[in-house]
Amino acid sequence: MTTVLVQIEAILNSRPLSVLSSEPSELLPLTPSHFLTLTPLKTLPARDISDENVNLLQRKHIIDHVIQSFWKRWKVEYLHTLQIRQKWLKTGKPIQKGTVVVLKSDNSAPLDWPLGVIDDVHPGKDGVVRVVDVRTASGFIVDL
Repeated sequence: MTTVLVQIEAILNSRPLSVLSSEPSELLPLTPSHFLTLTPLKTLPARDISDENVNLLQRKHIIDHVIQSFWKRWKVEYLHTLQIRQKWLKTGKPIQKGTVVVLKSDNSAPLDWPLGVIDDVHPGKDGVVRVVDVRTASGFIVDL
């Protein structure tokens, strides 16, 4: 259970508070972990447990299940609250250049999802932004 709580703590303390620079090579967000440890938090690599006792293996599976359940709930319940959709209720503020975004990836853990800054917006015929160019630490991602 301690392992699960430590990983959840890492997730919450790794949530970006701001962007220190708009330069792609210096795109490191300021997080609560910077105030606690002066460095960003990362998850530990999984340990090889092939030679472990069966009870420890069962325990590991339970911990993995709890962690996966947390990630699923975090994606469904929390991540969507960061961008509240009021599409049909009222017109909201359009996406603008310089907005910090999180690029979701199904192939990696949320701690490893890259951050980006919207570099350019491309509105559709109706004036609503449909496509954006995003600048990340590794370069540009066009047409999101």
